[in-house]
Amino acid sequence: MENKNPFVEGSIFGSLVRFTLPVLGALVLQAAYGAVDLLVVGRYGEASSISAVGTGSAFMQMVTFIITGLAMGATVVIGQHIGENDKKSAGRTVGTTIILFVVIGIILTALLELFAVNIVSIMQVPQESAAKAVTYIRICSGGILIIIAYNVISSVLRGVGNANLPFIFVCVACAVNIIGDFVLVGAFGMDVAGAAIATVLAQLISVLVSVFVLKHQSLPISFDRSMCRIDNKELKHILNIGVPIALQETMVQISFLVVNTIINHMGLMPSAGYGVAQKIVSFIMLVPSSIMQSVSAFVAQNIGAAKPERAKRGFITAIAAGCTVGVFIFLLGFLGGGFLSSFFTDDSEVIVQSSAYLKGFCADCILTCVLFSSIGYFNGSGRSMPVMLQGITSAFFVRIPVSVLMSRVPGASLMWVGMATPITTVYGIIFFAVCFYLVRKKERAAMQSC
Repeated sequence: MENKNPFVEGSIFGSLVRFTLPVLGALVLQAAYGAVDLLVVGRYGEASSISAVGTGSAFMQMVTFIITGLAMGATVVIGQHIGENDKKSAGRTVGTTIILFVVIGIILTALLELFAVNIVSIMQVPQESAAKAVTYIRICSGGILIIIAYNVISSVLRGVGNANLPFIFVCVACAVNIIGDFVLVGAFGMDVAGAAIATVLAQLISVLVSVFVLKHQSLPISFDRSMCRIDNKELKHILNIGVPIALQETMVQISFLVVNTIINHMGLMPSAGYGVAQKIVSFIMLVPSSIMQSVSAFVAQNIGAAKPERAKRGFITAIAAGCTVGVFIFLLGFLGGGFLSSFFTDDSEVIVQSSAYLKGFCADCILTCVLFSSIGYFNGSGRSMPVMLQGITSAFFVRIPVSVLMSRVPGASLMWVGMATPITTVYGIIFFAVCFYLVRKKERAAMQSC
């Protein structure tokens, strides 16, 4: 008897939870890469090293998010084919994705190696940290193809509804990264370079393990090596969905880099404090991020299975569950910012700066669960243009101007700059509320004309 697909049948809450938990676990461990780098460097290095790793990892996080955004196109297309029970088309999508990202990886590696110094200069990294930040970016850039391989494999697996294997693969990577950091940074005193090498090595081992496991794994797609070529139809579908998502991620991440630049201009201690705060934020934001990925996969499969109402119920369920958890994370960030920051550094001034940023930021823990669920719904339904428009307008018309304004308030602290993010999220929620209204209006008009 053919196994039932839990995404398109049965309990909505149960299927979302079963998918979201391993996605969340994988994201937690993935975020631990940079966090462990910063933690170990903070213990064995100095403030300039913390600033360098904070800024360098923020830039590499932007690159990773862009890759993940583009790969989301493959996740959605594969999910829709699985919902349609079209295994061959799903296989062609996988083959097209592999070739597409190999080309992208080669281009990105060359660009980042060539322009690492320019990137650090544009971000106005404090002079004490600039050379170290260049080193971090160049070493991590050398592993771009590895980062891409991991994210493509994870996107394909999530597209078919399997979130458990990516979690296992990232467990391997995290363990290797922790060992590598303590050996290279702690034992051998390689500072920022050691942290970067450990990160790339960890991801390489994770990819090798994932390839070995997948050779012995049965997936609900028809795929062989002959499919590793560009299929124009599938490429068009992937790019139509993935490019707007990637552009949205690019604009959002650029806006955060601008915020980083604004804070770097405030001095070494605010820069180091922001670097620590961003690592904590990377954990805080994992719940809405995992919900977004889960909603995208859930909606994609239900749209493919011609069950749009079930897709909408999944979206509402995700918002309710996410906001409930978000309240507790908000309290942890607001009340325990200093305690959380102390895990990354013993420098009392850096801890004060980090805690101040978290106080301004942490309302976003609740608001983003609504925003990211909306993004997941539109991505999963194949309507990624509103996602792109929201990302661009919120980045350049809200987050950056508000951050600049907050940084210039008399006696401004990082708390004021941190408030720019939840203010931006409120705009995003309003934007998608209008989009949902327009979509419903269009659907009703179509039904009346039939």
